[in-house]
Amino acid sequence: MQTHEIRRRFLDHFVRAGHTEVPSASLILADPNLLFVNAGMVQFVPYFLGQQTPPFSTATSVQKCVRTLDIENVGITTRHNTFFQMAGNFSFGDYFKRGAIELAWSLLTKPVADGGYGFDPEKLWVTVYLDDDEAEQIWLALGVPSERIQRRGMADNYWSMGIPGPCGPCSEIYFDRGPEYGRDGGPEADEDRYLEIWNLVFMQNERGEGRGKDNFEILGPLPKKNIDTGMGVERVAFLLQGVDNVYETDLLRPIITKAEELTGKSYGVNHADDVRFRVIADHARSAAMLIADGVNPGNDGRGYVLRRLLRRIVRSARLLGAERPVMAEFVKIVSDLMAPSYPELGTDFRRIENVSVGEETAFLKTLSTGTKLFDETVDEVRTTGGKRISGTDAFTLHDTYGFPIDLTLEMAAEAGLEVDEAGFRELMAEQRQRAKEDAQSRKHAHADLTIYKEFVDRGPTEFTGFDELTSEATVLALIADGVRVPVAQAGQDVEVILDRSPLYAEAGGQIADRGSITAGGLKLRVNDVQKIAKQLWVHKSTVEQGQITEGDAVLAQVDPAWRRGATQGHSGTHMVHAALRQVLGPNAVQAGSMNKPGYLRFDFNWQGQLSEAQKADIEAVSNDAVGADFPVNTFVTDLDKAKKMGAMALFGENYGDEVRVVEIGGPFSMELCGGTHVGHSSQIGPITVLGESSVGSGVRRVEAFVGLDSYQYLAKERALLAGVASALKVPSEEVPGRVEQLVERLKVAEKELERTKVAAVLARAAKYVDDAERVGRVLLVAAAAPEGVGAGDLRTLATDIRGRFGSEPAVVVLLGNADGKVPFVVTVNKSAQELGLKAGDLVGSFGPSIAGRGGGKPEMAQGAGADPAGIPAGLAAVRARVAELAA
Repeated sequence: MQTHEIRRRFLDHFVRAGHTEVPSASLILADPNLLFVNAGMVQFVPYFLGQQTPPFSTATSVQKCVRTLDIENVGITTRHNTFFQMAGNFSFGDYFKRGAIELAWSLLTKPVADGGYGFDPEKLWVTVYLDDDEAEQIWLALGVPSERIQRRGMADNYWSMGIPGPCGPCSEIYFDRGPEYGRDGGPEADEDRYLEIWNLVFMQNERGEGRGKDNFEILGPLPKKNIDTGMGVERVAFLLQGVDNVYETDLLRPIITKAEELTGKSYGVNHADDVRFRVIADHARSAAMLIADGVNPGNDGRGYVLRRLLRRIVRSARLLGAERPVMAEFVKIVSDLMAPSYPELGTDFRRIENVSVGEETAFLKTLSTGTKLFDETVDEVRTTGGKRISGTDAFTLHDTYGFPIDLTLEMAAEAGLEVDEAGFRELMAEQRQRAKEDAQSRKHAHADLTIYKEFVDRGPTEFTGFDELTSEATVLALIADGVRVPVAQAGQDVEVILDRSPLYAEAGGQIADRGSITAGGLKLRVNDVQKIAKQLWVHKSTVEQGQITEGDAVLAQVDPAWRRGATQGHSGTHMVHAALRQVLGPNAVQAGSMNKPGYLRFDFNWQGQLSEAQKADIEAVSNDAVGADFPVNTFVTDLDKAKKMGAMALFGENYGDEVRVVEIGGPFSMELCGGTHVGHSSQIGPITVLGESSVGSGVRRVEAFVGLDSYQYLAKERALLAGVASALKVPSEEVPGRVEQLVERLKVAEKELERTKVAAVLARAAKYVDDAERVGRVLLVAAAAPEGVGAGDLRTLATDIRGRFGSEPAVVVLLGNADGKVPFVVTVNKSAQELGLKAGDLVGSFGPSIAGRGGGKPEMAQGAGADPAGIPAGLAAVRARVAELAA
């Protein structure tokens, strides 16, 4: 049975049982405890916590999930996946244990011809919580013999979110794969042979503070008992497809086959290569799903996880023998395999491909840089006579420069060196532990939104701001410091909930409106407006005059100047987006935006810096559209129809069945948008592109002023240009040429100054040679260089001094003092090297005195210290060391 069919049967089974089918949420949700959605119940958390009333009593979904805490274990065993699909059914105060158990058993054991999975009931085992007699009795009534029911403790059979909130016992269903996979004795004995396929959670209690799976207090029962179940789609797939593990199922094995084609290696020949094949298959799918939901490679958070996934793919392919880029082909096959269930992988393929290929290209450059750093490390090890690269150096290459440990091991072996792999693994383990502790320290209870529940349940705030700037409204509630209050006095900050409002609540990149709430002698300044549960407007306000009371009739008013600027900023954002796509092509897709009165910034997917010509074209196309005075039309339609019309949607955003479309100039710009806009494009005013920059791998940012702010910016620029022209005594249009001439003259002057400076430094060489002291069999120059001489000049001087000694064995040690640092150079000529002196060895003699370190080759070593006061002691130390070696 194919995986897509397994998904469909699950959903159909529960829909027939009266459940509402709910689409998978994005992998990215606004949950403070989650980097990515990692369980089927995450999108339903507000219902389980009682913060919102669900629009259905039962639901079913197949949720896409990503877990990356154990990313290093992926591929080593066949049990770990970073991306997986969790099929679940949920009850919000409806059925409980009996209903959940009977529905799960029915789907698993019902014949395939009747819509079930056809599992043999004799091969199914179940576990229940230690004291859950009720669940055990239900299983027994279904025909599961007592010898195949095992009781387990909190660590295995008691669920919570790891923070205070709902919790409860669970019952898990396992499939016995047979004696060839392990020993007898049920799940307690061997969870490789007895594979968990479904977990039924009975949410009936509330837990308190504590850490770990079994170190918390159970506070008491919940007001309503809920059901949350999760069936692992991939695990069921490999059991029903008759293969040994998830990597051989219909959605992963073809990726391995593609990797075999690209590398020339075969899967199943040796364990090390098999691990790499599995890493490629797992990570390629996870990366494509993350990019589809709007994640881009970066150096922290979600972006860093994606970067690691993509780079592990490239590294694994390289270690398998791939000699050319691979990401384009991997994401193509992932798209083909997964699109039947996730069509966005097909419709958004070009963007996914561009992001993947861009990161691969960047990583290949990193590998080139890392190779150079590795070579330097090898030189340092050999210079000191060592045979091993330290764990610290290997970790630095991996963690700071992104150079994989596998390549370090491979290249070290080729160089005849070992690597302190144990030390590296210890440092990696410490880093992972720090990451776990940091994640746990940031994990906290969900914000308590129950105070808003009554108002969320009564329906959305009526937004009147598309049609008017002032609206009559009724005060439904006042909230101060998280507590509902009947009245708020002058000087008090308070959250105001109204039945209707013209003030726009922050959303879609548009900053919330500013305005006021008034009535008689009452006046509140509205500082911000935020949405709760995407439908309740909360006006964060300050009482400036009088007092406001719950139930008051008031006037809510938008600041007209603010709204005028806000509409210019938001419509200007649409203009810039359309211009970007016109100038750069359809792959310049929105990755985020922010707009406020007079200003906008727009993030988009693109590889590489924009040229000056492209930036000028974007600005010109935007302003041409402004000058065209396009009408701005808005209308509401269903999502599918809007997409067929060509309306642009923001990737990773969840839209309802009905969407609002903003159309400017017909085909010029059409986007799904709930924001406020001008009536005609000419009302935006001039758009001035300030510049563009990188905000992550494959993501660029354009910033611009619009309207009056644009005019004021241009006026300042004009005044600045006029001032420069006056100073240069040339017309404004000749300023660029005149500045270019001055820059060229400055460069010539700087070069001449540098030549003079070098000549002055080299003029000192003869005196250093004259002052050389005989130390054993060598001539030694160990001296403090003139103050202010930098590292480059120091090296030039030392090399010149060394050359003046000819074939006479000589050592030159110069320590400088520049800006509180101690640059140093040690150089040893060939004759002195034959006596056993090496530059790198001598650094160790004086380095501690100046708090410095450095390295290099036998003839030359350089570096820097941090303690100029130690220069005399350092020179004495190097004299003593040379005397010892040259005796």
